Amino acid sequence: MSQPHSGVRQNIHMLGEFLGETIREAQGSEILDLIESIRQLSKKSRSGDEQAREQLLDKLAHISTENVLPVARAFSQFLNLTNIAEQYQTISRHDYDETLGNRALGALFARLKAQNTPVELVIQTVEKLLVELVLTAHPTEVTRRSLVHKHVEINKCLEQLEHDDLTEGEKFCLQRRLMQLIALAWHTNEIRAARPTPIDEAKWGMAIIENSLWTAVPDFCRELNFQLEKYFSVQHDVALAPVRFSSWMGGDRDGNPFVTSEVTRKVFYMNRWKAAELFLNDISDLAEELSVVNCTPEFCEKYGDHIEPYRVVVKGLRSKLQNTLTYFGELIEDKPATINKEDVLFNDEELWEPLFDCYQSLHACGMRIIANGGLLDCLRRIRCFGLSLSRLDIRQESTRHEMAIAEITRYIGLGDYSQWTEDDKQAFLVRELSSRRPLIPTNWTPSPETQEILDTCKVVAEQPEGVISAYVISMAREASDVLAVHLLLKEAGCKYTIPVAPLFETLDDLDHSEKVMTDLFNIGWYRGIINNYQMVMIGYSDSAKDAGMLAASWAQYRSQEALVNLAEKHNIEFVLFHGRGGTVGRGGAPAHAALLSQPPRSLKSGLRVTEQGEMIRFKLGLPEVAVDTLNLYASAVLEANLLPPPEPKQSWRDVMDKGSEISCEIYRGVVRGEPDFVPYFRAATPEQELAKLPLGSRPSKRNPNGGVESLRAIPWIFAWMQNRLMLPAWLGAGAALRKMIEAGDEATLKEMSKEWPFFSTRIGMLEMVFSKADLWLAEYYDQRLVAKELQRLGQNLRTQLSEDIQTILALSSDGQLMGDLPWIADSIALRNVYTDPLNLLQVELLARLRQTENPDPELEQALMITITGIAAGMRNTG
Repeated sequence: MSQPHSGVRQNIHMLGEFLGETIREAQGSEILDLIESIRQLSKKSRSGDEQAREQLLDKLAHISTENVLPVARAFSQFLNLTNIAEQYQTISRHDYDETLGNRALGALFARLKAQNTPVELVIQTVEKLLVELVLTAHPTEVTRRSLVHKHVEINKCLEQLEHDDLTEGEKFCLQRRLMQLIALAWHTNEIRAARPTPIDEAKWGMAIIENSLWTAVPDFCRELNFQLEKYFSVQHDVALAPVRFSSWMGGDRDGNPFVTSEVTRKVFYMNRWKAAELFLNDISDLAEELSVVNCTPEFCEKYGDHIEPYRVVVKGLRSKLQNTLTYFGELIEDKPATINKEDVLFNDEELWEPLFDCYQSLHACGMRIIANGGLLDCLRRIRCFGLSLSRLDIRQESTRHEMAIAEITRYIGLGDYSQWTEDDKQAFLVRELSSRRPLIPTNWTPSPETQEILDTCKVVAEQPEGVISAYVISMAREASDVLAVHLLLKEAGCKYTIPVAPLFETLDDLDHSEKVMTDLFNIGWYRGIINNYQMVMIGYSDSAKDAGMLAASWAQYRSQEALVNLAEKHNIEFVLFHGRGGTVGRGGAPAHAALLSQPPRSLKSGLRVTEQGEMIRFKLGLPEVAVDTLNLYASAVLEANLLPPPEPKQSWRDVMDKGSEISCEIYRGVVRGEPDFVPYFRAATPEQELAKLPLGSRPSKRNPNGGVESLRAIPWIFAWMQNRLMLPAWLGAGAALRKMIEAGDEATLKEMSKEWPFFSTRIGMLEMVFSKADLWLAEYYDQRLVAKELQRLGQNLRTQLSEDIQTILALSSDGQLMGDLPWIADSIALRNVYTDPLNLLQVELLARLRQTENPDPELEQALMITITGIAAGMRNTG
């Protein structure tokens, strides 16, 4: 690795040594020697030693059943330890990442000041700043919570070991603790015993907030305030919330029959219980701290004349929070209520107002230093998290609402709503939405599916305003899909307007999105109810699965651009909600670069984006890492609004239109047009075996009997990442670029790569994918697992991949993959030494398990560990 990152190299070496000692003690020297010999052969194989490669293949092809599991676990755990060391490196005081510093708030403010950007404009833009991260339960987190906790403790040890004033005894104790944690991880089962429930997933989300974000948010706000003071001599308003969190955990029922109305109701209670507990801890600390006697006359008049006035106020809040904790605890456990509602805190303002009064009084009495301590942190948390901890999104698929309304219309004798034209549907929905009489008969018994939809809407209607951030409609295709949800919520008794966000996912839906929103904005009732605010979600996963990365990316850009212009035309505040995953095939890219590649003005109303699966842990799992993540997001949003990217030239648009069409045709020609593609895919990847891995509560398929089209985007990408072909992230893109170069567009493409962030980010994403792809390993999967008559397909794809790499190199200014990011290239090279044996072992295990109807449970366990280990090695799953 490069010299600036020597610290991470030392930590990886130390953790690897401790893991080796753990294995020796637990399994014996013979197993450790076997693991080390495999590692050495893998290292030589990677450096081009063909003889070592053959020896490695032979050793793993003949490995005994009893040795498979410890070998798989050793390489998997080493990759987890590497991830820990690399995550810690991002916050290490000795290895501060200058590239991160150049993208952070301080660097941006310095640039803005040097360019004489008007201070008023900067302040105005900062005051509008909103970064809303939506935590989802998408099943890409392969690491168990019990192991995540141990990984966090390892990080803490690494932080303490970095101090250069440790005594020999202190250093010994820390290293001993590290060895204990690694031993605990080794003796813990990596694979969950059972698939998590939606309640388990919600608890995992709460744990991220409690253990990391609760600390990170006030720390980030303090950093933002520090940089504003440093460069522009202004304070960030305490009442503003630059960061907010929402969640899909317990609210996302799209394709997940386990997320019921009762589950959602319980998650609301659990969130409020956890928020009460966390605020109670804060308030208890303030009750100890605020022994101050001086206050303003206004404060004294409002709260009474007391010797320690702030303590009296805070202790009153402490009592109410204790009641709130008891109240929601009883609801969760379905116990009779012992607390009156009047003694419970439901509204954020009930907590905010007395504490803000304390804050203002302390400031006015010359105690700013006290006010800006724990009290300010608590105020920031109220604005960010509130008494609901995180707001909840509800998500459901559009046809579920259509079927529910169709069942109603059939029952009351109006015919089958689902068979009506779009115009007729809209006319009916607007008429019912404008009517004061109920639509649903009181004596009617609907089907269980429709009852569940109605019950969910009732749970939504029960919640106080502001607790639900959006009702997202997946596979939204027409204006009636949005109106239908508004009608169902009205019928459930919802007294306020909840933002209903259509999710445009497929290529056709993205292209059709402008018309859908135009239809809605032209409906008088709709314009009146939305109060000039509209959220639209853009789906990255399914559009890429539908059309390939390049065509999907351009469709997403065009759709966002058209929707932003439409909203401006109608004077509507417009929020784009980005449903991005951690991988390129699901829209993933380094956050800062991805945001700066968005269409101009698309971040004017802030950023709303999903954080999914393992990316939540990598980016938000430690308070210091979370602060850096929030810093980068905020910096990118501010930069996009203050120094917007260029509007694409017409010649660039023409090239993208042409390239998108070519790439989509190539992608679909393989995925849809090749009759042998599905059997090849299932043979060459562990797709079918993935279903046994208990990743998340949601089934991996929308239709259990369907083919690739019914497979969710996450397992689709996860499977291809396992065999290192990485197909969804590049198929069609490189070939389209090659055809355009051959057609004389090379100069335009190089200009786009140099001057247009949208295009240069796509090229960078392809470079990352190609750096992780491996032709030799993908070929080995085919040789061992794919029938002879299907192997031609794999050969064609690998040839295409090889040609695509050359095409991207021709457009790259460095002439080598990841030439501008040598640290990432080094990291991938290091990981390959450990992922290669896991890939080869996975092939061997798949071959053995597919030959028997009664698989050995130990081999199945080893296979699951190779899957999780490769996922750790790739640093993302789906």
